[in-house]
Amino acid sequence: MTAPHFHIVADLCLAGASLGILYNCFAAGAVLWFFGQSSEPSRNMHASRTVTILKPIHGSEPGLYKRLSTLCRQNYADSIQIVAGVQSPADHGAHVVRLLKRLYPDQRIDLVVDERCQGTNRKVANLANMESAITHDTVILSDSDIVVGPNFVADTTAALECPTNGAVTCLYYGMAERGLWGRLSALSINSAFLPNAVVALVCGAATPCFGSAIAMHRDVLQRIGGFQAFCDDLADDYAVGQAVRALGLEVIVPPWAVGHVCFERSFSAYWQHQLRVHRTIRSVDPVGYGGLIFMQPLMLSLLAGLLGSAYPLLLVAIAVASRLVLATTVARTLRLEGRERRHIVLHDLIMAAVFVAAFFGTSVAWRGHRYRILENGTLDDAR
Repeated sequence: MTAPHFHIVADLCLAGASLGILYNCFAAGAVLWFFGQSSEPSRNMHASRTVTILKPIHGSEPGLYKRLSTLCRQNYADSIQIVAGVQSPADHGAHVVRLLKRLYPDQRIDLVVDERCQGTNRKVANLANMESAITHDTVILSDSDIVVGPNFVADTTAALECPTNGAVTCLYYGMAERGLWGRLSALSINSAFLPNAVVALVCGAATPCFGSAIAMHRDVLQRIGGFQAFCDDLADDYAVGQAVRALGLEVIVPPWAVGHVCFERSFSAYWQHQLRVHRTIRSVDPVGYGGLIFMQPLMLSLLAGLLGSAYPLLLVAIAVASRLVLATTVARTLRLEGRERRHIVLHDLIMAAVFVAAFFGTSVAWRGHRYRILENGTLDDAR
């Protein structure tokens, strides 16, 4: 590559970094606006419905009992059934559920132990096994690593009261369990996923559905084919949302978030998780995924400097500052500690590598199993 070509590439990187810096500032404003909306009126208007909460479990994750116990202490007038599912009698998560049943005898808690795997997506296969245990009108499915507050059920079901709302789904923020890699994983959510999702919602550029929490009426679940219809999908939550919209119903994202606990304790676990997330996004929206390069201002500013752009250190400093502004805005808006943002430079450098790596290969790892993403977005066991 000749010197003029280097300058052209440097100018392109400079322009991309500048766009990324502006985007971070815009995203910070979008976060403030989105979460500044009040959801109180909808809660006050809601009519109580019986609710079944589905919790697919795989192993005894740190803090699992505490997260499950919050579901037994909801500020909700009507009855709540909790259905926890495991796919092995030896699963340690089953012991946690049995302990919960003993300590909360007045709360209906059902444990489903079913080794059947009706598809390659093991979490959804677990949900499919649990589906026959549902007894109530409204169904809420929520991942085992999700933390909710005491008004979670009331707020979520309230948003379903409008006849045109087919499902309610919740944004989530990251909570580090312990260690560097857990903090970096939480930072990936709080400085990238969450603000990106908010921007897409504010601009009307996305139709998301998040596996953190999805609520729908039981008849809607039946009309979309039940969980078995999604047992081979990688982006199962997105597929559920699309199926609900195909019925002519809306999927609502309320202006509040639940917590997602990050357990990664090694670089390998962190890398594999982020690679799975990026390849999932790429499988759902390949063009949109390519546009994420403009959300890498640190990488682009470093490249611009290496290729001879003027004032490289100033550009890098502004890029880092914009990322810190965004991470700090998210932390303060959602009242998080936000201590992980001190790792923003390390995080962004690793994420730049993950962004590139996601283009090369189709394999993903989840819960000790490796899969291959097929062209239609479904999973195949990698052998």
